[in-house]
Amino acid sequence: MSHPVTFTTARDPLPDHEQKKAALSYLNEAWAEARHDGVDGDCLAQASLFAAFAELVGTYGEDAVAKFVEGLAARVRNGEFSVTLSKQ
Repeated sequence: MSHPVTFTTARDPLPDHEQKKAALSYLNEAWAEARHDGVDGDCLAQASLFAAFAELVGTYGEDAVAKFVEGLAARVRNGEFSVTLSKQ
């Protein structure tokens, strides 16, 4: 009796921009589900920021993350995080 041979290959890691796109898609899905379950958007935003900064600090350390966030105020003021909806 012969058994079929199966090979599993490790997936090549996605390029950075593709990983970011996939991650944002996962987060958008989780966000939508939480909103559907009645979780307030402000609570989601604060929890998301906490989780994100905790991950960054764990990866890069407090000093590097502190340096990174110093530039966030200007980026917010420049509209980098504003989502504008086009009117049809």
